[in-house]
Amino acid sequence: MKTIHGLEAVDPPLLHSVLSVGNFDGVHLAHLRLLEQASALAAGTSAPVAVLTFEPHPLTVVAPAKAPLRLSLPEDKLCRLADAGVHLTVVARSEPKLLTLDAARFVEEVLIHRFRPAHIVEGPSFGFGRGRRGTPELLAQLAPRFGYEMHIVEPVHIALDDGQSAMISSSLIRSLLSQCRVRDAADCLGYSYGLTGSVVRGSARGRTLNFPTANLDVRDQLIPGDGVYAGRAIVDNVAYAAATSIGFAPTFGGGGHRVETHILGFDADLYGQPIRVEFDRLLRPQAKFPSPEALVDQLRRDVRAVTNGE
Repeated sequence: MKTIHGLEAVDPPLLHSVLSVGNFDGVHLAHLRLLEQASALAAGTSAPVAVLTFEPHPLTVVAPAKAPLRLSLPEDKLCRLADAGVHLTVVARSEPKLLTLDAARFVEEVLIHRFRPAHIVEGPSFGFGRGRRGTPELLAQLAPRFGYEMHIVEPVHIALDDGQSAMISSSLIRSLLSQCRVRDAADCLGYSYGLTGSVVRGSARGRTLNFPTANLDVRDQLIPGDGVYAGRAIVDNVAYAAATSIGFAPTFGGGGHRVETHILGFDADLYGQPIRVEFDRLLRPQAKFPSPEALVDQLRRDVRAVTNGE
């Protein structure tokens, strides 16, 4: 996949394309449905499947208080878009002069001028232009004028663990993760949710308990709700079983919110190194134990649960 950073770098403009526009945060199953449709339309033609996305999320510029935390880092999103069959991704800078364009001008000056789409593929809730007033219906109205075909892909629904049906979206996935429902989130994503960050120094209390942990600096990624999770840690492209704790270490009087993972069968120095931690299931909520010894007993049970898949 080719990646272009900045709309101005799409020069000369594309000859034609099958285009989808959006944030694509997480590149979840509903996104993949859009891209499958785009790939089907491009099959047998010379038109590339093109994605226009934005960095950072537009709300960080137009309404910072409403800006969501990331489900995927930019480099992870690009990898998943490539795996989904996208030929070209253009990463536009989220800046006021672009985000405040009237919706019709956005279509003409950005989509048509830069991408010359033969087809545009979007979901029914897609919004664009100033105030997100642009809609798929507007794109359909403008299609005859600009010579493209508009395709609105139906939402993707999923049955959650509680028996409810829900429409897959990045907002739904963020809500599920905040509720510790990492299995449901994985069903929506099509893969286990994870955090990528550098290992930073903590209190080293885990090592004194014979359960050393790697403390992660995860910056602006969405952290699942507080609890202890089973999953894995990926170090230098090698996956190890892991138990990850998210919370405030209540047994030792709390402190700053932290993400710390105990990597089974691994005890090398990781300070300053990037690792990825993925979440398969919630083992238990955070709890305050009456003594360090009681905590150690529970940690042993946590490790057995990770090892045995309980």
